[in-house]
Amino acid sequence: MTETTGTTAGTKAGATAARASSPEGAGTPGWRNWAGNVTARPARSVSPATAEEVAEAVARAAADGLRVKAAGTGHSFTAAAATDGLLLRPERLGGLRAVDRAAGTVTVGAGTTLRQLNRTLSAHGLSLANMGDIMEQTVSGAVSTGTHGTGRDSASLAAQVRGLELVTADGSVLSCSADENPEVFAAARLGLGALGVITALTFAVEPEFLLRAREEPMPLDRVTNEFDQLVAENEHFEFYWFPHTTGCMTKRNNRSAGPAAPLGRIGAFAEDELLSNGLFGALCAVGRAAPAAVPAIARLTGRALSARTYTDVPYKVFTSPRRVRFLEMEYALPREAAIPALRELRAAIARSRLRVSFPVEVRTAPADDIPLSTAYGRDTAYIAVHMYKGTPHQAYFRAAEQIMTAHGGRPHWGKLHSRDAGHLAAAYPRFAEFTAVRDRLDPQRVFGNAYLRRVLGE
Repeated sequence: MTETTGTTAGTKAGATAARASSPEGAGTPGWRNWAGNVTARPARSVSPATAEEVAEAVARAAADGLRVKAAGTGHSFTAAAATDGLLLRPERLGGLRAVDRAAGTVTVGAGTTLRQLNRTLSAHGLSLANMGDIMEQTVSGAVSTGTHGTGRDSASLAAQVRGLELVTADGSVLSCSADENPEVFAAARLGLGALGVITALTFAVEPEFLLRAREEPMPLDRVTNEFDQLVAENEHFEFYWFPHTTGCMTKRNNRSAGPAAPLGRIGAFAEDELLSNGLFGALCAVGRAAPAAVPAIARLTGRALSARTYTDVPYKVFTSPRRVRFLEMEYALPREAAIPALRELRAAIARSRLRVSFPVEVRTAPADDIPLSTAYGRDTAYIAVHMYKGTPHQAYFRAAEQIMTAHGGRPHWGKLHSRDAGHLAAAYPRFAEFTAVRDRLDPQRVFGNAYLRRVLGE
């Protein structure tokens, strides 16, 4: 059974409204990402509501010699969405398009946020199999940059995509799936915005289930010694190591027959807002002003978190609020390399003058077949390093990157890294396949920018 929902029609009034929202020249609003490390001043901006309006805006910009980029909510740390040409904003390109229970899919507009998607799915008694740990991104931005959670068997958001609608550089609107335009679909599931503008996405979904979450502090040595066992025994395992300490916080999420036992409102507020955001943000600010205090702060932060267990619908377990702003680098390693790399990172921090107030996050994913997926062709572990906003991060990230690349790491496409097309072409067996699709769909690089020139080449 397919349930369809109305979306904004591609009427003349809608197109007029979209054009009216695109002031040109000095009056065009600037754009800034969430972390504040990337800014752009587009020549003009538009908020289309349909694929037809997107196609019209792309064709007009191309005729005027402008590059085109679509921005989500700015949660990438890279300049993937930055442009001095036309910026497409997502707020009117959202909403539920269809629910197909027989096929097990849901189709939504590309500007739908993950928060809106998850709440809509829950209202229909449905859920994604896996997701990342925040819900602020648009679905198209999250998919296009390789957003992932942690999972023994269930992979990234892009791996859950079953179809997409893509506006290409010549104004064509392509429907893409494994059966329709399959070469484009294979590449565009994780396309970095290089192939066109995604206007709708179809996700695989399943009946909503319950997850039992078990969060527990553990010594780092225990976690590293038992890492393979912890991954094998849990559907979703991750841990956070606090640099300058020997402690970790572990998270084990597994399906449960119920009953639901969600966090109490007061307890959730105390743990997730007061401790993980309010107190943690204040301590990070102290550490930025007085770096020598960071090791003591790290020990205090690690001790402040306690064990807890709760059972709830998936998105309320997978995700949590993240209000403390930071910069991040994340690398995807062959899973067997994760613990050796983490031990090297720990040693590098110990022998240096680095002071790191943010925990190091370790997650996993199964191998997938998406050409530019960081988990392409191999079971993967992710190691993410962070620095509080305004704290010098270059030396730490450079040291981490040297370790990760030595272990065959692939950088997360939406997070800070220094790799270029030469390096990435060797890291991805299907890199040339992706760039060939790009050459066919966008030979004039209408959707190009400086970031894509670096990571994909000319």
